[in-house]
Amino acid sequence: MAHKVLKKLSSASVNIFKIKNRRGYAAICKSNLTEGANPVQAFQRMVKAVKREGFLLAGNAPKAR
Repeated sequence: MAHKVLKKLSSASVNIFKIKNRRGYAAICKSNLTEGANPVQAFQRMVKAVKREGFLLAGNAPKAR
């Protein structure tokens, strides 16, 4: 099976914010929405989501807004 070539993305392209009227945080990037109990978990789930589309997120989770 051939390996997919992943395009690099900056972690600055991820927008993390506190969800109103719910517990937890959400992350948005490249028309993907992920949720997590904390900003780091939401970012980790986003890494998996964009990897399915052929992108590679590098760096640490940005601060939540």
